[in-house]
Amino acid sequence: MTNESIQVPTTASEPHRDRRWVALLVLCMGVLMIVLDTTIVNVALPSIKTDLKFSDTALAWVVNAYMLTYGGFLLLGGRLGDLYGHRRFFLLGIALFTLASLACGLSQTQGSLIAARAVQGLGGAVTTAVALSLIMDLFTEAADRAKAMGIYGFVCAGGGSLGAMLGGVLTSSLTWHWVFLVNLPIGIAVIVFAPRLLPASSESGATRHLDVAGAITVTAALMLAVYAIVNGNEWGWTSARTLGELAVAVALLGLFLLIESRVRKPLMPLRMFRLRNVAVSNMVGVLWAAAMFAWFFLSALYMQLVLGYGPLEVGLAFLPANLIMAVFSLGISAKMVMRFGIRRPMAVGLLLAALGLLLFARAPLDGHFVVDIMPGMILLGLGAGAALNPVLLAAMSDVGPSESGLASGLVNTAFMMGGALGLAILASLAASRTEGMLSAGHELNVALLAGYRVAFLVGACFAGLGAVLGAVLLRTRGSEAEGEVAASAS
Repeated sequence: MTNESIQVPTTASEPHRDRRWVALLVLCMGVLMIVLDTTIVNVALPSIKTDLKFSDTALAWVVNAYMLTYGGFLLLGGRLGDLYGHRRFFLLGIALFTLASLACGLSQTQGSLIAARAVQGLGGAVTTAVALSLIMDLFTEAADRAKAMGIYGFVCAGGGSLGAMLGGVLTSSLTWHWVFLVNLPIGIAVIVFAPRLLPASSESGATRHLDVAGAITVTAALMLAVYAIVNGNEWGWTSARTLGELAVAVALLGLFLLIESRVRKPLMPLRMFRLRNVAVSNMVGVLWAAAMFAWFFLSALYMQLVLGYGPLEVGLAFLPANLIMAVFSLGISAKMVMRFGIRRPMAVGLLLAALGLLLFARAPLDGHFVVDIMPGMILLGLGAGAALNPVLLAAMSDVGPSESGLASGLVNTAFMMGGALGLAILASLAASRTEGMLSAGHELNVALLAGYRVAFLVGACFAGLGAVLGAVLLRTRGSEAEGEVAASAS
């Protein structure tokens, strides 16, 4: 969401005013569908791998294809909504996401599933980018807006818990195809009711300049980098192909930075990174997401492929962490910021997440849930719940209200890109270690476990480094001032 997207009318249109809480429900249903898709797919990954015969490294693209297009077009989606109408692009995003979900559910090949996931990411980016703007259009009073944002935040956090359980139920009782097909009735209901309930915001009178070149170059650079990393084990890390693709990715990223420094309305204004807290929070966001996305992905594989858990058991295993994150979103995290400031909850949360990953890094071959899985899940839930809000608030603490939406969009993009690159790196490390163990004559379960342990260990290092950067580099203004930021940002 760009800074223009928070410049909303001072009053909501009267026909929609009386129905705005119902309209919020429709908005949350649309966003819930997208949030569900993040965790519901993780539980189904082992079944997808077996059915479509994915390799360990190629399987990461089921997640990466979604994250790359989502992160790459999040800012552009917000800009399009600002210029051409928030309701229009919300409906477009939901329709695109719903059709792509149908394509995912009907996929019978690796290529068709990955392509459909990429389209899902594009639809999710457009929907998410304008959803908050629509909430601001609907709720103009500070108290009502705070309540609406709290409900929205709970749906985003609680959706992870629902997705993990629902993915387990659908995959175990039906097939993995239904983790995507379940989106259809939700998407259709949102498309039917949204035009009647959501306000038709007026089109912006600003210059309709779209930084399409910036969106294309940064997305292409990151996709190419992830592609090279994912296939590095197969082609060789020093092969001409791997090094050439990485070099092209770096060149595209340089071109993106050049475009952003010269274009009239940049997708990612580089001046924002001159602000210390914005730069630090984005670095921390990349490291945090790299650790957390890899944890979701690899722990699901560990439980199913090493411990022999069924999909439903995997979904229930994630429940403690997701419930803790949901509870924190209801206000505990904001109260922590108001009491202790931004820096300490962020650093402590990331350290707890690092400890949780370290526990997974020692996971045994015959692990038990209560002893070997639940403690790590609880620590990761506490860590993510404590750190996420401070990272977002740190990104907005150095900017004025007119640019808080832009700063939030930047750090959300950092989350998605960090998650995609981190998952590619850690999945590749796990696959490399597994292949080495298999070549040495070890059994498959032992080799898989060795690969996952290496990846969890490196993920813990990512989270630990994020904690250190936040604690050392983040500029603090004291808990009272940061508490005001937390309150204003709900």
